[in-house]
Order: sequence, then structure tokens, then C-alpha cells
Amino acid sequence: MSTAAPSCHSGGGGVAAPAGTPVVALAGAPNVGKSTLFNRLTGARREVGNWPGTTVEVGRGLLSVRGHSFDIVDLPGAYSLDPLSPDEELTRRLLTDVPSDQRPEVVAVVCDAARLARSLYLVRQLRETDQRLVLVLTMTDIAHRHGLHVDVAALTEQVGVPVAVVDPRHRGDKDVFAESVAQALGAHAPVPLPVAGDTGPDTLALADERFAWIERVVARAVRHDDDGRVRWSDRLDRIALSPLFGPVLFLAAMWAVFVLTTTAAAPLIDGLDALFSGPVTAAATWLLEGVGLADTWVAGLVINGLIAGVGMLLTFVPLMAIMFVLLALLEDSGYLSRAAVVADRLMRAIGLPGRAFLPLIVGFGCNVPAVSATRILPNARQRALTALLVPFTSCSARLAVYVMMASIFFPAHAGTVVFVMYLVSIAFVILVGLALRSTLWRTMGSEPLVIDLPPYQRPTLHLTAAVTWLRLSGFLRTAGGIIVATVIAVWFLQSIPATTGYSFGEVPVQDSAYARAAEVIAPVFDPAGFGTWETTSALVVGFVAKEAVISSWAQTYSAEEPTSSDAPGQLGVLVHQDFDESSDGHPAAAAWAFMVFLLAYTPCVATVAAQRRELGTRWAAFGIAMQLTIAWLVAVAVFQIGSRL
Repeated sequence: MSTAAPSCHSGGGGVAAPAGTPVVALAGAPNVGKSTLFNRLTGARREVGNWPGTTVEVGRGLLSVRGHSFDIVDLPGAYSLDPLSPDEELTRRLLTDVPSDQRPEVVAVVCDAARLARSLYLVRQLRETDQRLVLVLTMTDIAHRHGLHVDVAALTEQVGVPVAVVDPRHRGDKDVFAESVAQALGAHAPVPLPVAGDTGPDTLALADERFAWIERVVARAVRHDDDGRVRWSDRLDRIALSPLFGPVLFLAAMWAVFVLTTTAAAPLIDGLDALFSGPVTAAATWLLEGVGLADTWVAGLVINGLIAGVGMLLTFVPLMAIMFVLLALLEDSGYLSRAAVVADRLMRAIGLPGRAFLPLIVGFGCNVPAVSATRILPNARQRALTALLVPFTSCSARLAVYVMMASIFFPAHAGTVVFVMYLVSIAFVILVGLALRSTLWRTMGSEPLVIDLPPYQRPTLHLTAAVTWLRLSGFLRTAGGIIVATVIAVWFLQSIPATTGYSFGEVPVQDSAYARAAEVIAPVFDPAGFGTWETTSALVVGFVAKEAVISSWAQTYSAEEPTSSDAPGQLGVLVHQDFDESSDGHPAAAAWAFMVFLLAYTPCVATVAAQRRELGTRWAAFGIAMQLTIAWLVAVAVFQIGSRL
């Protein structure tokens, strides 16, 4: 396998630019608005958030404006060219370690105007090379609110490179950015700044020289009008970062999110359910009758497979949308970075730095990018431990199942039940982390949290909508891809008769190969109160994607005949009935046990693949075995205790 350094001119997972298009790399410290700027410039939909460590891979996109075309490369955040983690190492390699003909033509260093000094160390290091640079100044509005005013002309003179002032949160500013890049390309390569004699790149003298340069630049380019007043953001931080009130505020915010989500989404879910089970099914039946396929296996695939399975899953789209909007508002406001500070004490207790909270937070959206986000951690053992803990965070796919179960078994308290499941998720992360640290990683020490807290900001409609659509479209792509394939596979297995007397596509589901295979596994879950083939098969399908649990149930129960005239086949009624029978009259305890198992057992195949990529096959296999064991033991304990209370 080749070990050559990657190149900014190689392919990279974005919109391909025409050959010969100048490459412009976006570099800068975490949380300076780099990925937001990238999305504005290229029209891409890269994951963004108002906390450090969002970008862990290279993104690419094409910027075309006013006769200029540039191939924009979004690099992982880095404070300097002295890497402390794999993502920072990648940034250094792409900027300085590859041959000169493979480096970007221009490096646009994105700097936070409100904290300019923190961004200038990377600028200074790049100024010691002959790399063409542009300094991109963001967050000037926040700087003004803090009494900071940047003299752009003075900054340009002091740094010696073009300066572009942009506001990617509210405006595109593509023209300003493109003109500055064109100016840098049209000028001679800058003369590298001198460094301290023969001191070498890693000595204290050189670092002192760089900091002195930064101090001079800031002194001549930044004016600070400090009126001495305590700002409202400082007052809010006294609460948000308090060891006592900080956790209370975080839990209250999360509880409000889940209650608002379930309350607002309930009528929309019911409406879509009625749409798919009524007009959509009727229209599909009419079309099938029109082409003479109403009495064939094709009708079963369309009605009991695609419409029942995928349709039931799509009824949860409003739930996902509301949830993503609320979380995007919390992210864009700057609050979730404060949550990382609040969680720092717990993180250090299990041997992880507070920064590990960031990929874990990402995991509550989707476990796959969360595993990749562990690259922001500097220590290999910390990355491994965090990647093994990520699957215990409740992704949005599990959320849909929680809401369904809560609505069936605890309709009056659905939001609180979902909130409790997220508390259980946090408890799993902490307790499993403590267990792993005390066994496999006993010698791993803790580290203090070093993190840039972003300023509080008023969330913008554009950014909130962009982040919400990015995540929602990911859910829809799953429903349109892997879920459709899973639905077809489940229908196919449900159509294969396991006994004589039936033909393909006309067998009752309980006599199908699907049911027979699940019956072999079902007794394992008898001690947990949900040892039926219907529930077991849904969990097996859930290994492909957790939201497939819903589509699997929808297919299974829609294929069964109604049990009586009073039970016309509604999914919730039949699920409740099965849990009541399998738990000997303790359906609530069995429902809790099922949700706990769903939370803790093997994540989806995409997450396992991400773990294998980051940790290797043996650690990924260890994670699967560990999660299955923990999930079964805890689910059994929950049911056995709950059924006796």
C-alpha cells in the first residue's frame, strides 16, 4: 500500500472542477466559520455546527463567480502546522509536506475577527513559506459587539497578504473572496518572513518570535473600545458553565427539545399515516387493477412491501425535521460548546478529554460521522475508546423507534419517555467508558479540556434551514436506498412458504421463511419479555438500519389478517398485543426492555464499517460482541425488575 502523502490536486469527494482550475485551500482554526464559508462559496451541503471539530475530512467544491473559477478545498481545522491529532496532521501534509506542484495555488486562512490573535499563529507559519495566502476575516459583527474594530488596511499592511472581509452566515460575499484570491494569484509569490537564525522550527525562541509578531499585528490593526460593562453573554455563561446549574440547564434544554418534538409531530405523523394507509394504498390498488396485477405477487410487493414499509417510515419525517431544527438552533446559537465544558468532568472520569464530548454529540445525530469525528482527538487510545462508545449514543434513527414505542405504550408521556432514553444513552456511555478504562485502558490518563468557546449568536434562518435539510436529506436518502432494499428483502423472505400448501407470495407471514428463521432466535429474548418472532425479526433487520425496525413491523403486521373486527390491523394495536402476550401481562416493562436493547445492541452496518475503518477488524468485532452482551443483560434486568414493580 502506498504511503505517499495526499495531494490537494487529487480527487476528493466533491463537485469536480475542470482540469487546470486553481486550487484554493480553506484553512484555519476550528470554529472560525470555515465550513460555513465553504458551503456559501460552493453551494455544497457540508455538515456545519457552532463548535470545534465539525470538519474531519477534506471537502471539495467549485466556486464560479464573475469570470473566476476556483477549486475550493475545505481542510480540517488546525490552530497551527504543529499537529496534535490526525486531522491536523492531514492539514499540515496537504499544505507543506507534499511536493510544491501538488500544493494548493492559494491558501485562504479563515480568521475570527473577534479573536484574531488565536488565528494568526497559522498565518505566521504559512508566511514563513513562499505559499500564496489570503486572510479571510469572519465574525466582524461579533467583534463589533465586543468593542473590537479591525482596520483592514492596517491588517493587510502588517500581514503582507490580501485581506477579505466576509460574512458567510448572512451573505455570500463570493465576489469579495474571489477578487482577493485573484489578487493573490496575480501577484508574485510573497517573500517568506525571516525566522530566528539557526534555532530550528521547534525551539522556544522561534515560538517567542511568532507570538511577538502576532502581538505587533494585533496592536496596530485592532482597536478595542472597552466600556467596562459586564456583557449579557458573560452573565449567561456564569449559568451555562456552572458546575451546579450547567448540567441542570443542559438537561432542561434537552427535555424541552424532546417534548416539543413529540408534541408537535404527533398530528403530522397521524396525518401521513392516514395518507399512506388510505389514498396512497387505494391509488396503488387502482393502478394495479388497471394493469391486471391486482391478484399477483406484484401487488403484495407494492402494497404490503413498499407502501407499508417505506410509507410507515416516511410518516416520521416531520418528527425528524422538527428535531433537527431544534438541535440546529442550539448548535448555531453557540450553546452546545458550553455543554462540552459541562461534560468535561464526566469525560475525564472515564479517561477522555472534554473534546471527546464533541464526536459523542455528533453521534446523537448519526453514529457514522461521529466515529470519523474521533480523529480530532490527539491520542490513539482516546480515539479507540471514544469510537467504541459512540454506538451507545442514540442516533436519530433510533429516535423514530423510541417515539413509536412511547406513543404505543406511554401515549400521555411520550416526550418524557424519549428524554429518559437519552439519559439512559448518556448513562451507557459513562458506565461502559468507566468499565473499559478500568480494564483495557487502565494506564490512560486524563487531560484538561482546551476548547474555544464560540460567541453566542442569533441563529440564522439560512444556516438553520441548511443544516436541517442536510440531516433530513440524509435520512430520506437512507429511506430511498438501503431501506427500500431492506423492505424488498423482507418481503421476499415473507413470501417464501416454509410449509407445503402455499405458493410464493400467498403464504401467511407466520408460515413464511422469514418467521421460521426468526423463531429460532426468539427464545433468546424470552427473559427480556419480547421473545416473539415478530419482534426478533425486526431487531435483526434493524442491524441494517435502526429505522428499518419500523418498516419491518409495518410489513409483518400488514401481511397478517386482522385478529377481530375490533382490531382492524393498526400497527400500534398489534405491537401492543404481541408485547402483552410475550411479557405475560407486563407490556410496559417489556417495552422499556426493548427500547434499552435497541439503544445498546449492535449499531447499523454503516457504523460498524466506520469502526472497522478507524479501528481495524478486531476492535470492530470486539465492539459488536460487547454491545450485544451489554444490551441483552441490561434488557433482561430491566424487564425482570420492571415486571415485579
